[in-house]
Amino acid sequence: MTNIFDNISKKNKEKMLRELEAYILHFKKNAAVLKIINSGNVIGIVEKGALKLIRNDSNGNQNIIDSFNIDDVFNYDLALLNNDYEIIATEDTCLIIIEYERIINNNSSIYFKQFTKNLLVFFITKSIEQNKRIEILTKKTIRNKLLEYFKIMSQKRGTKIIYLPISFNELADYLAVDRTAMARELKNLQNERLIKKDNKKITILY
Repeated sequence: MTNIFDNISKKNKEKMLRELEAYILHFKKNAAVLKIINSGNVIGIVEKGALKLIRNDSNGNQNIIDSFNIDDVFNYDLALLNNDYEIIATEDTCLIIIEYERIINNNSSIYFKQFTKNLLVFFITKSIEQNKRIEILTKKTIRNKLLEYFKIMSQKRGTKIIYLPISFNELADYLAVDRTAMARELKNLQNERLIKKDNKKITILY
């Protein structure tokens, strides 16, 4: 995915962030981000660390809705998230926070034009990834959800050997399936020699 500061020098990045009156927030692992950011009219850029957006259902289960890693743009309208949703730092995290209005009203410097171009490319790419997740979730069985996920990851990496970027517990949340049932299906896929699993390394054999 496009780095939001691609083709912008460190000097121009620092100058632009001053012009945008950006500010920095630091979060410890497991900190609740929404308790600190109260405005919905901002974007956040993950400078360091990682976040996840989770939804708590009525049974107390947590489902991962989205995740944000270094250089990802955190752009959910916080005002639309109700008490069922949380955004949690999954490790020590540093966020650059910028108000939408500052971006809209900024001048047309060359580096700012590059920044807005990078933002557009990021959002387009993010939209494509979200559509792929919808495609996964439309699969009716755990097996087909896993196989679709592995296929998408393989196509993205250009290899049949993939390394899961998340834990198996988080993968179950991402696929919206029972964790024990998913572990059972992974074992079935191995026994049928459709995949080979070595911790988080998955080799597609078909």
